[in-house]
Amino acid sequence: MKHKRNFLDLFEVEKPILAMIHLKGDNDEERLKIAKCEIDLLIESGVDGLIVENYFGSVANVEEVLKYLHKERNNIVYGVNVLGDYKSAFELADCYGVKYIQIDSVAGHLNSADDSRFHKHITSLRESTNISVLGGVRFKYQPYLSGRSLEEDLHIGMDRCDSMVVTGKGTGIETDLNKINQFRDIMGSNFPLIVGAGLTVENCAAQISLADAAIVGSYLKDTGNDDGNVSLKNAKAFMNEVERLRKMYNLN
Repeated sequence: MKHKRNFLDLFEVEKPILAMIHLKGDNDEERLKIAKCEIDLLIESGVDGLIVENYFGSVANVEEVLKYLHKERNNIVYGVNVLGDYKSAFELADCYGVKYIQIDSVAGHLNSADDSRFHKHITSLRESTNISVLGGVRFKYQPYLSGRSLEEDLHIGMDRCDSMVVTGKGTGIETDLNKINQFRDIMGSNFPLIVGAGLTVENCAAQISLADAAIVGSYLKDTGNDDGNVSLKNAKAFMNEVERLRKMYNLN
């Protein structure tokens, strides 16, 4: 499939940083309130985009935050990841001005019969929209059931998404540089590669030098863990380092 949109063209900077909205909270009202606060803090810190994800919340919580962004904050570039339900992600994206959808696995996570059905479905959904898809292969917490080599799964995955996300073993765990290099070597330099987990001020120079963008969540929290509160201090420190790297490499 011909890629319909270059994900990187959505941003005015090189190496865009996407921050996760995890939908923390004890009830629906609190999740929306916290999400609004986090959006303010993250945008103030200088992040380039957001991803709203039902990490702690529900699909209904995701929809409420997307409604808010679409109505009140549509100057922000934002995406969505509905864990375990990419069909709902496409449906929400079409309704609420979403620019990109993250799907944790687009190849390697299914057996042959299920993979064939998945291919037909994801191809049909992508043909119905111009929204970019950020896909994963050998993604954190996802099974490996295809029996294919990493090279085979990456090339299949590249036909099912517009950018590839690479992660380590879990949320907040640094992505191994060897894995990032392996993905880049197989995919080539022209297909967007996003580091999707474990970035910190200390490792971001090495990480994003190999990739085209990054997704950051845990490090931006006051505890450094996914269940913490977004810290403006941590977020600004991270983005200051990114800006330093952009200037160093003349990327602005």
